[in-house]
Amino acid sequence: MTTILVVDDEPGVRDLLQDALSNAGYQVQCAANGADGLDQLRRRSADLCVVDINMPTMNGFEFLEKLREHNSKTPVLLLTARDGDVDVEHGLRVGADDYVKKPFSLEELLLRVAAILRRTSGDEVDELVYRCGPLVMNIDRHVVSVEDNEIDLSATEFRLLEVLLEHQDRVVTREQLLRDVWNIDFDSETSVLDTYISYVRRKIHHNDFAPITTIRGVGFKLVDQAARK
Repeated sequence: MTTILVVDDEPGVRDLLQDALSNAGYQVQCAANGADGLDQLRRRSADLCVVDINMPTMNGFEFLEKLREHNSKTPVLLLTARDGDVDVEHGLRVGADDYVKKPFSLEELLLRVAAILRRTSGDEVDELVYRCGPLVMNIDRHVVSVEDNEIDLSATEFRLLEVLLEHQDRVVTREQLLRDVWNIDFDSETSVLDTYISYVRRKIHHNDFAPITTIRGVGFKLVDQAARK
């Protein structure tokens, strides 16, 4: 089983991440500070470290630098409450594989974790990329673009578009979307799906490119109109 080490000085954040990662099928170890995290890694290796930057005694940057002195392979996902790009760049420069800014959604964090593990698994695999006309979604890099212009999507918008792209040219029912995106597996009158469909349409529909089609009374379908001409 894939093992993830969570290093964060806030008990509530550690518990939240432990529950989310465990429910996603990972084995989770936790440490309250960087020094304890390094000690745990000496005794038992991990497949990925999720590390907060702002910690007393030894912050996330220091943890990463000390880890990289002896271990160049274990991937690290940094958690940061800092908005400055300088901090992000510094983290990547000293060896982080990716970062998530606080406050973050658990869905976004799990997507980043899965992408890092896929990239660093040691298997020679191509990055997972979906395409529909000028729309390109790179799952591993968590990037969406239309006509080479990067689109800013929330974690929920990203997951909704991912499901539609996975089933390109096929109808995806409302029930399936509610289940796969929001984990709603019961009859619901919620309007959240229609709201988020409108959000995604607003961001990716461009000029004559409007791939998300409503199948009235059933669900939605994503279609590359140019390919059908």
